[in-house]
Amino acid sequence: MTRFRPCIDLHNGHVKQIVGATLSDAPAGDLELRTNFVSNHPASYYAQLYRSHHLTGAHVIKLGPGNDDAALDALTSWPNMLQLGGGITVDNAEYWLSEGQAGKIIVTSWLFPKAQFSEDRLRQLCEKVGKDKIVVDVSCKVKDGEWIVAMDKWQTLTDMAVNKSSISMLEQYCSEFLVHAADVEGLCKGIDESLVEKLGEWCTIPVTYAGGGHGL
Repeated sequence: MTRFRPCIDLHNGHVKQIVGATLSDAPAGDLELRTNFVSNHPASYYAQLYRSHHLTGAHVIKLGPGNDDAALDALTSWPNMLQLGGGITVDNAEYWLSEGQAGKIIVTSWLFPKAQFSEDRLRQLCEKVGKDKIVVDVSCKVKDGEWIVAMDKWQTLTDMAVNKSSISMLEQYCSEFLVHAADVEGLCKGIDESLVEKLGEWCTIPVTYAGGGHGL
């Protein structure tokens, strides 16, 4: 079954919709940043909006530092119902699930020290908070005909390809996947249909696809 799942992307404490991989940690990163939308409303406004329309499974993503307060503003507006990603590690996951009141935590970059996947790290996280609280983000870019997991705001490619084998392995440790097609994210020119088709083939747990949508 296909369902619409909304999101709240946070950058410098504001709700924004950012184009592709234009977000960077480089000193001039903000000068290169391209956005489709910057909201005048606080994050809690959207959490309450999603709550009023019963849009479950929404994710809140902290894109860099300076977003903790805005994330808490959203999460506490709909306790235990929103998923939280951005800077999640084994050391802070419990905080965001308990005091932060996130329903689930979303993890990516911490699983890839030096861009190399660590199954041990994912196992540690699973043992600490339980697989039912974990969403693994395998957002990716196309390289040489494969979808490669991208980390650090999609600036760095990792050693993991998104395929049947990697999906099957990851499913042992999580309850959902989040997948941004970074090449088309924010462009509003159409989704990566091939990726969506393969995710439907490979995944046996819920998966949220994002990137390129421009209409229903």
